[in-house]
Amino acid sequence: MILQRNPQVQILPVPMVTLNQLIKTPRKIIKTQKKNILKGKPQRKVVCVKPIIMTPKKPHSAQRKVTLVRILNGGFSTDPREKKFFTCKIPGEGHSLHPHAVLLIRGGRVRDLPGIKFQTIRGCLDHTGVKTRKNGRSKYGTKDLVKWNRLLQQ
Repeated sequence: MILQRNPQVQILPVPMVTLNQLIKTPRKIIKTQKKNILKGKPQRKVVCVKPIIMTPKKPHSAQRKVTLVRILNGGFSTDPREKKFFTCKIPGEGHSLHPHAVLLIRGGRVRDLPGIKFQTIRGCLDHTGVKTRKNGRSKYGTKDLVKWNRLLQQ
């Protein structure tokens, strides 16, 4: 019997056994499950608890803006392994987040910030878009200023 390497499978440590003992009672395989906060949904509504600043891992040096959030609906589970609070990165330059602001988050980890697997979505709910953005505006919740100015002049 060949066991394939799988990150979600753990083999219990047991003392050295003989072949006959393994044939009689094979080793137990325990599957571990990750607790996903998004639960298969593309976005999730959360409440900002506190905006904080983190420093990235070793080769980089900066001050990344992140926020401590809690799930708005159904966030308090009876399962003690499920996190009640977690951190999300705030993309773009500048933000106007404050405690009790309602946000939308999406999946997407940040490589140089350990433990951060979610990002906030700019330009929806209480989270404002990046005002000075010219390219890639849809990712940062910015409207097309040229288009709006043309509509206002007509």
